[in-house]
Amino acid sequence: MTEKAWGGVFGEATDRRVEEFTESVSFDRRLYAQDIEASTAHAQMLAKVGIISQDECRQIEQALGDIRREIEQGRFQFRTELEDIHMHVERALVDRLGDVGRKLHTARSRNDQVSTDLRLWVRQAIDEIDVRLVELQRAFVARCETDADVVLPGYTHLQRAQPVLAAHCWLAYCEKFERDRQRLADCRRRVNVLPLGAAALAGTSLRIDRQEVARRLGFDEVAANSLDASGDRDFVLESAFVLAMIAEHLSSWAEEWILWATVEFGFLKLPEAFCTGSSIMPQKVNPDVLELVRGKTGRVVGNLQALLVLIKGLPPAYNRDLQEDKQPLFDSFDTVRASLEMAAAVAARTELRREAIAQKLDRGHLDATALMEYLIRRGVPQRTAHGLVGRLVRKALDRGVRLADLPLGDFQEALPDLDRGVYAVLGPRQAVAAMTSYGSTGPEQVQRQVVAWKERLDHPA
Repeated sequence: MTEKAWGGVFGEATDRRVEEFTESVSFDRRLYAQDIEASTAHAQMLAKVGIISQDECRQIEQALGDIRREIEQGRFQFRTELEDIHMHVERALVDRLGDVGRKLHTARSRNDQVSTDLRLWVRQAIDEIDVRLVELQRAFVARCETDADVVLPGYTHLQRAQPVLAAHCWLAYCEKFERDRQRLADCRRRVNVLPLGAAALAGTSLRIDRQEVARRLGFDEVAANSLDASGDRDFVLESAFVLAMIAEHLSSWAEEWILWATVEFGFLKLPEAFCTGSSIMPQKVNPDVLELVRGKTGRVVGNLQALLVLIKGLPPAYNRDLQEDKQPLFDSFDTVRASLEMAAAVAARTELRREAIAQKLDRGHLDATALMEYLIRRGVPQRTAHGLVGRLVRKALDRGVRLADLPLGDFQEALPDLDRGVYAVLGPRQAVAAMTSYGSTGPEQVQRQVVAWKERLDHPA
């Protein structure tokens, strides 16, 4: 029974099926670096407060370093009966150092140890996602100069609505991803709280220095309640939620570009290096990367749902259910990281089909709202102007022409004092040029935003 770290009280060996059912090293081994980092800081603290000697601390540090190198070089043997990465590291340490190795677990439990390791991993993973979000934002901002003169139809209800600059579209995605970055930063602040020293649930009677461990590991705070700290997985769920939001934004972008790449829209030419073909239709160039970005969102949202259900109704402190938090969390980080990498590459290399866009730009009477606001500027009440322009659009629809093709008489029938100056506001480009409000698609406003985004991305927070 001494094979198990917890086996002293047991009089019967663990059933092999239980070992296979309860093991987690098959997926939590990716926490090895964080476990060794946290264990090293813990040993250094134990030495500082006099619970172990400086020489014992040096032995532990050296052995932990050796174990890390063995894992990284693929020379470390993983065994199902040792359950998780934490027990593997501890057993390897004891095998090397005997009683000195057995001292490392003083004043900690696997409960606070697991939480600490996972927080260290999530903190690093958040930082990596943030870097990829910035790379994607840079790809969109770089497009703003390339596509500065392109006007696109803007849609509501997937119906043509008003014209917008292409750069305005690209910056709209930058805004979404910036909110994601802000959520990540806010989430990271709550992740960066040290639970180590909470032990199993009640703390310890030994005089440890938790602030010292926090300082060594770069934690901003120390968890104030040991009972809460041992079972807290709010940071896991919050991370999963932020990742789901990023995935949702990526999915929305992917859906738009999938549509824009169709013959029916014809706005985009996707890079062939990021498309695939058909096994039966020789002509096909399919947007599979974008479709998978969209499709993988379901996994990320599903992982969040699984985590929400996992903690539902759990009593305070640690419960073994929480072992199941890692696979969905790891998968969400892995999936979003890969999707962001693909998105940045596709966004950077996709080309707008300028001629096709220009040929269809006059369809849909995109300048109707600009005409309405022109009438408002001439003193016509908004509701009245709305009705007048609606009737003019009806005439244009019936005749199959643009608003700019209507004779002056039709405009004067709507409002007698109109002159040929009304034509200066008609047409998609004129409608875009007329925009002046902050945050609008007006060229001057968009250029200011482009400059602001460049400055922001040159010095990301």
